Amino acid sequence: MKETIIKIEGMVCNGCENRVQNALKTIEGIEEVIADHTNGTVKIISKNDVSEDIIKEKITDIGFQVKED
Repeated sequence: MKETIIKIEGMVCNGCENRVQNALKTIEGIEEVIADHTNGTVKIISKNDVSEDIIKEKITDIGFQVKED
């Protein structure tokens, strides 16, 4: 199992969290998604190596911005 944490801008409520979680769960190999709008992060647990680029693209496709460090 691999755990990835990505910072996201634009999540302001539980509805935003659900939107992110539902979108990322459609990516093959992702087992669990935990979005948290209060700290602007999403934690992704995947079975195998899922490309971070695919995850980030899905996040931007649904209208949020990935915050790069």
